[in-house]
Amino acid sequence: MARGSGRADTWLIVLGQSSQALGMGGISLFLPLIREDLGLSFAQAGQLAAAATLVYALMQVPAGWLTDRYSPKKLFCAGVLGTNAMSLAFAVVHPYGWLLAVQAVSGLFRSLIFAPGMMLIREQFPADRKATAMGLYVAGGFASSVLLNILGPLAVGPLGWRWLFVVFGGTGVLWALLYHRVGTDPHREPGAFPRLAEVRRLFGHPALWLIGVIQFARLATAQGLAFWLPSYLVAEHAMSLAGAGAIAATSALITAPSNLLGGWLSDRLGRPLLVIAVALTALCASLAVLPLVGGVLPLLAVIGVNALFVQLYFGPLFGVGLHYLGQRTAGFSSGFGNFCANAGGFAAISALGTIKDSTGSFTLGFQLLAGLYALALLAVLALTRTTSLTEGPVPPPAAAPAPASAARKQEPPAGAR
Repeated sequence: MARGSGRADTWLIVLGQSSQALGMGGISLFLPLIREDLGLSFAQAGQLAAAATLVYALMQVPAGWLTDRYSPKKLFCAGVLGTNAMSLAFAVVHPYGWLLAVQAVSGLFRSLIFAPGMMLIREQFPADRKATAMGLYVAGGFASSVLLNILGPLAVGPLGWRWLFVVFGGTGVLWALLYHRVGTDPHREPGAFPRLAEVRRLFGHPALWLIGVIQFARLATAQGLAFWLPSYLVAEHAMSLAGAGAIAATSALITAPSNLLGGWLSDRLGRPLLVIAVALTALCASLAVLPLVGGVLPLLAVIGVNALFVQLYFGPLFGVGLHYLGQRTAGFSSGFGNFCANAGGFAAISALGTIKDSTGSFTLGFQLLAGLYALALLAVLALTRTTSLTEGPVPPPAAAPAPASAARKQEPPAGAR
């Protein structure tokens, strides 16, 4: 757990971050109703989420740089407030073009949540629990998805999807105002922000790009499958919206604790790359099998395996980034990794809808996602042969041995060798 004095900060950070999941998850869950209400094709419906994801992805590197340079608390509060204001706007705007614009602005504000929030929550945990902290950061989003998918189908009948978006937005605005009042900024020494030369060095290091490949594959499935899962179950397995929502809720219920489990395993074993490789292997297999299963129980089993592993390696992956690329540029490198991740999310959300319109099935899309995970496994293998950015050259044999404490400080985690 976080240090006692920071527990209020910790939970308000988690609640603020998780509020964005209600807006995005609401579009996914109620997509059949939204499509019918607005008269949209599958491709057009996909663009509602893709517009927000594209802007969000493009803003990740600038948002990471701002996090290293300015107050992460102020950036986080602005992001949570603006994102939920756009949920309120989504509820009252009718023309499709304006809804796309609202989603694009929502993506801009959402970009100010991720990197600042990651920095804020890491400050609430000791040094040997950083992966656990990052797992907790996203677990709240999946917990809110569980509530959404269980209660949403029950509430949408009497309230309608627009009023539910009013509830989502209003709740998120409340969390933003509370954290602005009681939250604290991490202490920084004057001039502690990274210089431009340090940022340039990142782009010349292979670990930045290898981690980017893994991140691209991570969110391509985490967002692509999550967004289209209710529509897939309704369109290709003839399920009701309530049944599809129950399965999506169960999936999110499995995923929420797996975020914490992955971070805990990484911290406990000291082998983050092993945790990442196991998760990628399971995900590759589950996506390859998903289009082939027909019965309800096999389908639920495959979706459950995917849900267990899809975010298991979130904390370990960002922890590996900190090891290879250093702490001083943590905001920038995390932002770059999340840019790659959301580029994958944008591509998957757009492509799966287009593939469904073109082929009448999601099968090809799921097979392409399985191929992405195979590519990510190759990137993990390449990372095991990569040294960290801060690791100095190997001393010649005649050099005096370094003190034991220094040797321990420079030695990378066993799973990152």
